[in-house]
Amino acid sequence: MPEDLTITRGFPDALRSEVALLYDAAFGPKLSIAIPNTHRRLKVLEQAFDPHHSFVALSGERVLGIAGFKTQSGAFTSGIGPALLRHHLGLLGSLRAVLVLALFERKLSPNELLMDGIAVSPSARGGGVGTTLLERLKQFSADDGYQTIRLDVINTNINARRLYERLGFVPTKTSHFGYLRWLLGFSGATTLQYCVKPTA
Repeated sequence: MPEDLTITRGFPDALRSEVALLYDAAFGPKLSIAIPNTHRRLKVLEQAFDPHHSFVALSGERVLGIAGFKTQSGAFTSGIGPALLRHHLGLLGSLRAVLVLALFERKLSPNELLMDGIAVSPSARGGGVGTTLLERLKQFSADDGYQTIRLDVINTNINARRLYERLGFVPTKTSHFGYLRWLLGFSGATTLQYCVKPTA
């Protein structure tokens, strides 16, 4: 882990492009189902992010990791809506994107923080950046009175699930949707939950 690593709440607009590239490197294969064109997808992400609903790992001015989250007050990717999609994709492209993205929509329970994507730069993987971001999210959840943190991990991402379970996340449900594998690229996902320890 870099000695100058810092974790900040949010990020300045000057880093939107870099954050979008990092996020797309992790979730592009899934998002490309809705927005196949990489250039347009990156433009959508740049404008859609709500930095307030994220924590960023920085080494100097370089973004090494990002952890987005969703609460009752908003979400990291809350800006991905019909108007923004129509602006970049046109009418037909936006309609297609809305329908596909609806498959990934997850409802939020009261007093729950929902992970809205965590991504680490390939050059920093294995160095503890992801763990540090998750620990910061756990601390934030405790300080703000959330009772649980929830996330979903697809069945093909075994390494991510191992990391979450090592940090105290417990599987609560597994969903299977093999009939959509041709579209999504995976056939199931497991919901994991972390019980937040209240701040003393």
